[in-house]
Amino acid sequence: MLGAGDRGAARATWLGTGLLGLFLLPVSLSLEVSVGKANTIYAVNSTEILLPCTFSSCFGFRDLGFWWSYNGSDTFKILINGTVKNEKSDPRVHLKTDDRITLVGSTKEKMNNISILLRDVDFSDTGKYTCYVKNPKEKDLQHHATIFLQVVDKLEEVDNTVTLIILAVVGGVIGLLIFILLLKKLITFILKKTQEKNALLSSLTLQEGVPCEFLRK
Repeated sequence: MLGAGDRGAARATWLGTGLLGLFLLPVSLSLEVSVGKANTIYAVNSTEILLPCTFSSCFGFRDLGFWWSYNGSDTFKILINGTVKNEKSDPRVHLKTDDRITLVGSTKEKMNNISILLRDVDFSDTGKYTCYVKNPKEKDLQHHATIFLQVVDKLEEVDNTVTLIILAVVGGVIGLLIFILLLKKLITFILKKTQEKNALLSSLTLQEGVPCEFLRK
């Protein structure tokens, strides 16, 4: 049985846990930045590539700041930066250090998209691209997300032969199981009807006294 001191300690623990949860709840619902599910994307030399970035905030935003940075093997630079006044405004670019870059995102209709398009990519463009967002409405809370760009001569074709074989085998097994189940149901149905017919013949035989051999003819 808990004493008074133990009960007081338990109350304090529960109170501390509850206050910590209340403190962490706004953080869990605050600013988030995403560059998609893929950690690495590939682009063929001399083509263009979209570098995705979206953000979200349950508290809304005002005069939100954003910027993209590039971090290569021996280079770090800011590619573009800008601001978004509010949810009804499109992003406004203040600085762009590479003419090949175009901001293609929109923050209207809750899209919150600040993606950039990089044209005429070169092997030297291989590296980490980081999207930063800072929200003054959340006491200048700042988040970022990073994606790695790999520039190649050509995209390798994925050999799906093994995958197709596996899918064909699995599909064949599933088809065979379905056929067995249908066949089982058909046999069960035939046996049931045969039993009903035999039961009916037996009933008529008992009622009319007619030999079974005669009825079966």
